[in-house]
Amino acid sequence: MDTGAIRRRVAVGLALLTASGLLAVAAPAEAQAAAPTRCEGRKVKTYPFSTGTLYVYKRAGYVCAITKPKDPGRKQWMMVSVQARRANPVVDEWYYSHQAGPVTVHAGQRCVRVKGRVGSGSVSKGWILC
Repeated sequence: MDTGAIRRRVAVGLALLTASGLLAVAAPAEAQAAAPTRCEGRKVKTYPFSTGTLYVYKRAGYVCAITKPKDPGRKQWMMVSVQARRANPVVDEWYYSHQAGPVTVHAGQRCVRVKGRVGSGSVSKGWILC
C-alpha cells in the first residue's frame, strides 16, 4: 500500500471520529430543547391572579402545573410549585418569557398544594384535589 492510500484511510477515520463526537455532543442539546411545554391530562383547575394564571392538570394519579404570565414575551421572574401531601414540593422558578413549568408530581389519591408567581403577583392554594 502506498502512503497516499494510508493517508486517505487515516483522513476518513478521523472524519468519522469527528462526526460521531459532534453527534454525541449535539444529541443532549436536542433532547434538552425538546422539553415538554405543556401538561398531559385534563385541566382541572385554573387560578387567575393579578399578573398571570396558574393551570393545574391531572392524569392517572399525576398532577401537573404551569404558570403563564398575562404579559408574555418579556423575561420576568416566574415560579410554579406542586406538592403532594407528605412529600417535598417540585418547583420551577427562574426568569422566563412565556411560562414556568410544567412540574409534575405523583399524588395518587393524596391532596396537593399548588403555587404560582409572575413578578410581584402570586397565587397559593392549600390542599386541593383530595
